[in-house]
Amino acid sequence: MTTHESRTTHPGDVVLLLSQDRKSFIFVLQPGATLQSHRGMIAHDDLIGQPWGQPVTSHLGARFTLLRPSTDDLVRHIKRNSQIVYPKDAGYVLMKLGVHAGCRVVEAGTGSGGMALVLARAVMPEGHVYSYDVRADMQALARRNLARVGLERYVTFKLRDVAEGFDESEVDALFYDLPAPWHYLEQAAAALSGGGFFGCILPTANQVSELLYALERGPFAMVQVEELILRPYKAVPARLRPMDRIIGHTGYLIFARKVTARPPAPAGRRVHQGGEPCSDDAPSDDAP
Repeated sequence: MTTHESRTTHPGDVVLLLSQDRKSFIFVLQPGATLQSHRGMIAHDDLIGQPWGQPVTSHLGARFTLLRPSTDDLVRHIKRNSQIVYPKDAGYVLMKLGVHAGCRVVEAGTGSGGMALVLARAVMPEGHVYSYDVRADMQALARRNLARVGLERYVTFKLRDVAEGFDESEVDALFYDLPAPWHYLEQAAAALSGGGFFGCILPTANQVSELLYALERGPFAMVQVEELILRPYKAVPARLRPMDRIIGHTGYLIFARKVTARPPAPAGRRVHQGGEPCSDDAPSDDAP
């Protein structure tokens, strides 16, 4: 992968070519290979050794700009057969889960590999991601998506039901993209290190409630529920305004930390027999 210190491209770098009509092409530079586009062919050999930001031309004379792709670019260009974690949510998840270079992270719900890609880029070069799913076809697609951008060596794919548990233990963070994560909190706790970060994304509020009840009964603390709304604007100086269409709700994000003993409940808080707090006794956010 490209390093920040490299001012020119090298074989094995992931590059983005941006055409004049704003179409982008992302691929790994390979000596002897050729990019075929609607604007003509470009030999990879002509790109290797070029400075980033350099204009290049196809055999038809069409002009492109040679750029490093961002993680956002990579995620938006993956082939998908399922919904992915949107970049606006994925970047925030990395911060909330404390994911950085060298971390060991488990994710459950590989899907098309979008989140695995984001995690791999964050933990490289010495960390690793372990991705679980029950569908072989989805993991095959995810493998291809990761290989296409040179990240496959940072991810181990495992075809297994989460109910059977994880092979890994003492991992730094764990992320669920599953429809009923409250059934698998015991497995998550067994895989996480003490104080490890737990995260989850869910589309509906009733699912979030189910998860919150389960988290209250498990070895988790610092539970948070959040939602991110991103509003893009037309980047035209003379008529700057919001875009006509925006992506509204993408999912609720739930975060928690694994603990060895849960903090005591606030004084005066009654709990149902099943462990759920009584809503009329739960303290409000602005309580002193």
